[in-house]
Amino acid sequence: MNVCIINCFDTYEHRAELLYKVFSESGNNVRILTSDYRHIEKSRRIEQKAGYIFFSAEPYVKNVSLKRLHSHIQLSTDLFQFIEIHAEQIDLLWVFIPPNTLVKDASKLKRRHPDIKMVFDIIDLWPETLPVKNAERWWPLNCWKFLRDKNLGNADCIVTECNLYKHVLRHVLKERTVQTLYLARPLIPYISELHLPEDRFALCYLGSINNIIDIKTIADIVKKCAIIRPVILHIIGDGERREILIREAIAAGAEVFFHGKLYDRHQKQKIFDSCHYGLNIMKASVCVGLTMKSVDYLEFGLPVINNIRGDTWEAVKKYRIGINYNDQILGKENGSYYVLTENAAYRRNARAFFEDKLTEGVFKEKAMNIFSGMFSSMGTMI
Repeated sequence: MNVCIINCFDTYEHRAELLYKVFSESGNNVRILTSDYRHIEKSRRIEQKAGYIFFSAEPYVKNVSLKRLHSHIQLSTDLFQFIEIHAEQIDLLWVFIPPNTLVKDASKLKRRHPDIKMVFDIIDLWPETLPVKNAERWWPLNCWKFLRDKNLGNADCIVTECNLYKHVLRHVLKERTVQTLYLARPLIPYISELHLPEDRFALCYLGSINNIIDIKTIADIVKKCAIIRPVILHIIGDGERREILIREAIAAGAEVFFHGKLYDRHQKQKIFDSCHYGLNIMKASVCVGLTMKSVDYLEFGLPVINNIRGDTWEAVKKYRIGINYNDQILGKENGSYYVLTENAAYRRNARAFFEDKLTEGVFKEKAMNIFSGMFSSMGTMI
């Protein structure tokens, strides 16, 4: 069969490549249609990739701006003009959402070509996750939300990146069956080489340092941990709020080691193996159930200090893969603080959770079940 995967952002590319692998290894013809604009770096990509077709997108600088909205509208128009020309050769269209314009334009295509099977894969919620105060009161964002909610029901199948999104959209999805397909990583053998400091409490922050991470809460965690022992904070990543994070962490009592962006697996493992917990901390207004950084932490058996509600919060409670944080306490039970440095069981649980829920093998099995259900009347697809 002929499969098209539609993706606007290079930040979702890992998921697109997972699906590409699942489909192509099953004998299908697969193409990924995507933007040539790098969202994080705000630059044009010029390299070519096998299986990819790149579409020119208007550049933008501010993440919340009319120029960005216009860029997404233009990209969606170009993508679906191309798909319309080749519609007779497409059996399955898998569409990553957001931007919400893709939902509207994909629905129009579906009405013209009802034989094309269509999946909406909800990877983020706009405007729910946008860092805009009182976003629900801003008319343009409500219109943007309406594009998604009005048209979601036109898909043959709806997939979400986490269970939280199903809950948030329950008024729209109603009685529809929705499948959760978590982020995934290859299952690579991991041998722990712990070298935890005996006289320090070591934390790690991994990822973009942007306006959705809660620097105030990170500083508060540092202060609370310092009640027990002096604190080290390792930072892997970068972003426009880097200096603020470093300054606030130092003011809260941490010794900070800034490593910048690291992609080498062994370098990251060395740092993770020197830390007691990974920080999975975002602002309360952010609507996300499972973060990329938490998958990285769990892969290396690093427990989390987490304030993200939804999937991760429930996993921490059920599987004991770390500590859920609120504004008053950190690991406090029966009037006493946990001995936070003694977290060997949490480390084992974290790696076990990764192996059971977040590997490529689990992803592939779930994807195969989804598609066998969609195409049961046409024979097995994969």
